[in-house]
Amino acid sequence: MPVPTRPPSSTYRAAGTLRRRLGDEAERLVATRLSALGWTILAVGVRVGRDELDLVCLEPGLPPTLVFVEVRSRSSARFGAPEETLDAAKIARTYRAVLALVRGRRLPDGGLLPALRWRVDLVAVDARPPPRQAAGDAADGVQVRHIRGVTPD
Repeated sequence: MPVPTRPPSSTYRAAGTLRRRLGDEAERLVATRLSALGWTILAVGVRVGRDELDLVCLEPGLPPTLVFVEVRSRSSARFGAPEETLDAAKIARTYRAVLALVRGRRLPDGGLLPALRWRVDLVAVDARPPPRQAAGDAADGVQVRHIRGVTPD
């Protein structure tokens, strides 16, 4: 199944900055990997008011689970790991957007959102140069870590 690419909705802003382009690349990488695992990507870059959800997916299973994925990436070691950038305020904004979508049962483009159990996941894309190649790392040095069930404190 092809992975949706931006822009999924008319509210997407142009990817002009290097930071935005790197973030879009990380989102594409994560969407491709999740699709390869059998997940269905319902939407990419969903704007809900001032908030954005990076990926809206269906995880296969009985029953399937609706998963809202926050993608965080780093290409430099200057500011720590990608996971460290997800603070309480960002988690709160993510949950605000998720709850608005779940209540409305529709994506901004009009697509129906299935009435399923749901959760919020974090996927960290770490492209920082590793001190040495560790077992399980991709040949290009990119590490992808999937953290399931991120909750507000």
